[in-house]
Amino acid sequence: MSEPFVRADVRAFLDYMAAAGRPPVQEAGHVAQRELMRATRDLVEPEVGALAVMRDLAAPGPAGPIPLRLFDARADRLPGPVVVFFHGGGFTIGDVDFYTPLCAEIARGLDLPVVSVEYRLAPEHPFPAAPDDCEAAARWVASGAAELGLGVSSLVLAGDSAGGNLTIVTAMALRDAPAAVPVIAQWPIYPVLGRAKDHGSFEQFGQDWFLTIEAMRFFDRCYAADAESWRAAPAIGRFDGLPPALVVTASLDPLRDEGRAYAGVLAGHGIPTVFREAAGTIHGFMTFRRAIPSAAGDLAGCLAALKPIIVEAEADRVMRQAARAG
Repeated sequence: MSEPFVRADVRAFLDYMAAAGRPPVQEAGHVAQRELMRATRDLVEPEVGALAVMRDLAAPGPAGPIPLRLFDARADRLPGPVVVFFHGGGFTIGDVDFYTPLCAEIARGLDLPVVSVEYRLAPEHPFPAAPDDCEAAARWVASGAAELGLGVSSLVLAGDSAGGNLTIVTAMALRDAPAAVPVIAQWPIYPVLGRAKDHGSFEQFGQDWFLTIEAMRFFDRCYAADAESWRAAPAIGRFDGLPPALVVTASLDPLRDEGRAYAGVLAGHGIPTVFREAAGTIHGFMTFRRAIPSAAGDLAGCLAALKPIIVEAEADRVMRQAARAG
């Protein structure tokens, strides 16, 4: 097998990480890894940048208030789609603060409000706490609650890694029991589908490419999910009736092939699907845009691809609503 293509800035990042000698997450533990992420955000991500709105909110959840953060490039806007974002981190690490630079750029790039969800993390709150919170938060946003201060016509669900899983799971839940407004698009970024080990990329890139098999197994132990539930492993769920999708993978990611498979299954069900694979880069690249500068171009390309998906889906929603009313 030929050597895979690796971008120069990705190779430099991987070499730096190897030389730094930091213990892997399965040795350091989830608490230390959370602290490390908070401490290194500004080393790996660009500045948050200008926004008209960035404020914290809370949605009612099954175990108490769910913290949210609203990002908007505009101080005022007409009712329209709202992006609900679920962060990554193996259901165990990651938070709204670490993802603030990314969510701010999504809000600017799409010119849409973004609501980032601080769902409960394992192992303190194992499965199904995360999907419970994400579904509750999405339903609250869809309701257009006064505290949100926005008119909401539809939802766009998005997230990376574990958040990609939660994007798909929430889309399935809101398909089966619709919220106050429809989900018109989904954007899973290098998502966890629950069947990674069934694909070749799991072994091919499971060592030395940032996300390792050992780390994934650690996250699985923390999350303690029911592997036979579609709410943990959406790969075994129903795909009909899901919203249009932009599915994003990284070519050097052990999760690459199950993301590819998800895009293929959606297309096979007749769901409008755009698939983008970032060549020569690793899992997590969206949140390493300072450390891996080429990732900024990947994000820009994704936002450019997602815009027409949203515009077309929102127009279709409006036409269907008018037809029902007529």
